[in-house]
Amino acid sequence: MVKSSSDFATNGLNAKLPKLVSFPNQHDDYEITIIVPEYTSVCPLTGLPDFGTITIKYIPDKLCVELKSFKYYIIGYRNLGICYENIVNRILKDFVGVCKPKKIIVTGDFTPRGGIKTIVEARHPKEY
Repeated sequence: MVKSSSDFATNGLNAKLPKLVSFPNQHDDYEITIIVPEYTSVCPLTGLPDFGTITIKYIPDKLCVELKSFKYYIIGYRNLGICYENIVNRILKDFVGVCKPKKIIVTGDFTPRGGIKTIVEARHPKEY
């Protein structure tokens, strides 16, 4: 658990996670959708588990993300204290860093906590 709001705001952004791997794309102009229906991490304030569905839709350019590496990458979040906004933006940053897609949207649809449902979406390029 974090001790201050500034720790909370940055928690998990620089945590070491398993490496994403890419492979050469063989086709043009198609969309890949990856859905993680059982995403879990830990609330950095309470230490309690968070649950949700992560959906990634991307149009690859020269590279695609290899799914086995992605699975281990996502499992790396399981015991990580990280807030919803950081989860989605970190996945976006890491994905763009490894495969540089033409377009990508990462959506985190999180299970309600305290009667409040949260959906966070990040995209690249920003105007997409």
